[in-house]
Amino acid sequence: MAVTALDPRTALVVIDLQAGIVGAPTAPYSGAEVVSRAAELADAFRARDLPVVLVRVSFAPDFGDVPPGRTEARRSGGGRPEGWDVIVPELAGHAGDITVTKHNWGAFHGTDLDVQLRRRGVTQIVLTGIATSIGVESTARAAYEHGYHVTLATDAMSDLDAEGHRGSVTRVFPRLGETGTTAEILELLAKTHC
Repeated sequence: MAVTALDPRTALVVIDLQAGIVGAPTAPYSGAEVVSRAAELADAFRARDLPVVLVRVSFAPDFGDVPPGRTEARRSGGGRPEGWDVIVPELAGHAGDITVTKHNWGAFHGTDLDVQLRRRGVTQIVLTGIATSIGVESTARAAYEHGYHVTLATDAMSDLDAEGHRGSVTRVFPRLGETGTTAEILELLAKTHC
């Protein structure tokens, strides 16, 4: 379903656009393209006094807060480079923004994201970020389960491979909310929040 409406209290939620992630090879869009589109959305939301939430993933130096479950996927070992969890400069530095630090794929579990949104009367979120099938999809699923209207800016997100992105956008997201391009969302935002 194409994006049809934005609630009066809609928030932009940006997933993991931080130094250690945006430089990774992604598809179908580069990290720079995703950051540029997310920054364009963030500027438009800020101009209308709508909340912008910058979500970053970070872990304790000893990785004691990394989810412990067994997986078949290789886990990254050792420490992370200094500053890998810092929000990119194109999005950082705005006093009114909300920053949420997560320790899981999704931005709701173990954070105060839901409280931050509800206290501001938010009923809908627009999601962007990296990676589409991991952090963005996990957050979209939880937002849907929490009762938020979910809109996904499909050209302001990317994945570790194009197949992962395509699977989320075509199979999962239509069951969780509405999808649209950055331009479509900006156009609707201008009409709804003049």
